[in-house]
Amino acid sequence: MEQEVPWVHPPEPVTVPMMPLQRLLRLLPLFAGLAACTTPAPPDPLPSWNEGQAKTAILTFVARVTTPGSPDFVPEAERIATFDNDGTLWQERPTVEVVFLLTRLKAMAEADPALARDPAVKAALAKDLAYFHEAGPHAILELFGVVYGGVSQDSFIADARAFLAEAKDPATGRKLTELTYQPMRELLDYLRSKGFLTWICSGGMREMMRLVSDSLYGVPPEQVIGTALQLTWKEQDGKWILWREPKILTFNDQAAKPVNLSLALGRPPLMAVGNEGGHGDIAMLTYSGSRGGPSFQMIVDHDDAAREHLYQEPDSGSLKAAAANGWTVISMKNDWRTVYRP
Repeated sequence: MEQEVPWVHPPEPVTVPMMPLQRLLRLLPLFAGLAACTTPAPPDPLPSWNEGQAKTAILTFVARVTTPGSPDFVPEAERIATFDNDGTLWQERPTVEVVFLLTRLKAMAEADPALARDPAVKAALAKDLAYFHEAGPHAILELFGVVYGGVSQDSFIADARAFLAEAKDPATGRKLTELTYQPMRELLDYLRSKGFLTWICSGGMREMMRLVSDSLYGVPPEQVIGTALQLTWKEQDGKWILWREPKILTFNDQAAKPVNLSLALGRPPLMAVGNEGGHGDIAMLTYSGSRGGPSFQMIVDHDDAAREHLYQEPDSGSLKAAAANGWTVISMKNDWRTVYRP
């Protein structure tokens, strides 16, 4: 006998009352806030920089020249930024180059006492700056030839590498190569992330800067321009070597910087960054501003006596040039949260 199955009625549909439109509109900001919480803000590319005019100027300029469709868009091939080194990327009080020169000169004079009778050598060992002010630039160039020439290129590089591995700042006890500016390292990284090629154009000895440019700044040796001696290719003891003649090929400072940048790049750089302290970068920044179209120039002002050093040019020439040309001035004291690499 078949069992009778009772009829099963489907469940009654649940009726959800409609939310009044006015109440729904009041909830929209809440949902918008929740959505914003799920979208993290992009990381700050310059975390060691304080918010201010300098940081804003950098970010605004980079956005202008790297955003497709912008009237100021610049192709990657033309995005070249050049930086001075001493006082711009690392500390110049004391200048690493000067410490190396005096260390090397002292050792040479001990090995050959007759060398100390040379007026330029004698003045350098006595730290007689008045002599070089009176004698003029040729005395410094002569000293460069004496100290850096008359040896093979390999020998000089070995000596420079050994010095850089151990040399310390007498004031802090830190290695000289540790006294790089963290905000500038961040700027170099940021520019490269936006398609820039970063170059160094400084008065330091080219081979010496090339030893550390990649490890300290991410700048490969072939993108370093500096002071250089004449090199010759000659045979010595049955081997062919590069020999450093005691003659300056180029002293890469002031007016020489635009010349050497033109030889290396074939065009003015889109961005140029230097520092005040010796008028050394005015010409380089002026050259950058001559490119036509957008360009950007910055001067580091050493105005932080507490964390770095306080010094100015007697005539404030670099800061006056910045004001006249609309260059951005970086105040170490106000624009940088930290100075040195941790």
